[in-house]
Amino acid sequence: MYGYLIRRVLWIPLLLAVITFLVFILGVYGPGDPIQLMLGQHANPETVARLKHELGLDRPLLVQYADYVSKLLHGDLGTSLKFRGQPVSRLISRCLGVSIPLNVVTLGWSIPLGILMGVVAAYKEDTALDRAIVLTVVIGISMPVFAIAPILLYFFAVKAHILPPGGWDGIFSANVILPAIVLGIGPLAVMVRQTRAAVLQTISEMYVTTARAKGLLPKKIMFKHIMPNALIPVLTIVGLMMGSLVGGAFITELLFGIPGCGRVAFETFTARDYPMIMAFTILGATAFILSNLLIDILYFVIDPRIRRPK
Repeated sequence: MYGYLIRRVLWIPLLLAVITFLVFILGVYGPGDPIQLMLGQHANPETVARLKHELGLDRPLLVQYADYVSKLLHGDLGTSLKFRGQPVSRLISRCLGVSIPLNVVTLGWSIPLGILMGVVAAYKEDTALDRAIVLTVVIGISMPVFAIAPILLYFFAVKAHILPPGGWDGIFSANVILPAIVLGIGPLAVMVRQTRAAVLQTISEMYVTTARAKGLLPKKIMFKHIMPNALIPVLTIVGLMMGSLVGGAFITELLFGIPGCGRVAFETFTARDYPMIMAFTILGATAFILSNLLIDILYFVIDPRIRRPK
């Protein structure tokens, strides 16, 4: 009965092993030389050779990879090249303490509201309300973050002085409102569109017509027959959102001066800080894996066909 979930969990170590190996290979053979970044292009060859030996970069590739994995298992992600002397694990844990609360607030308002608006639009198909919601979705998807953020900053921070223009004082401060709105507009639009399409498709199914013919109450048809089936494709989109928001908010964090993972990742990517780049890549891949595992568990709860023993 629980074989479905066990199989999903057993795939995680293999996926992480493949990801860490690919990330390590890209870090070793990627463009640029970390030694040159640390010492400069005109460094003494003897100094370069000595630093390579100290960092273990002159050892065989598989030995370096084994050492890298061993350090990963002990929580050692290396030392940042941009932020000299700073452990990568400390820098990432610090920015995660900002990005995770921001993303929790973002998804906490955009996903429920998007599902609600999608259901309403589906039940009010071809009405003025449906057209208004669809128009809002099109605008939300079409406008990029760097266009929405200045507009909201001008009206709510500069003109009306209702909200602060930037900074970060924690999840319960007013500083989180504007960034969470800017980050959530895109997910909201995607959720509305996906939910509306899924509900419309489910409403036209034969089992819904049969339930109506039997005289079941509309609420019972909605929550027992329509929503459990319509939510399955919607949950897939939610998993992708959860996996991508942690490192994908760098534009918003830069505009609002938030010291989150998106901003730190942007700075380290432009500086070719390979230990940080490798750590962020592994972090993003792990976030996708864990978010999809969570979605698989929700599939298991919602869809009785998965719970059925084979």
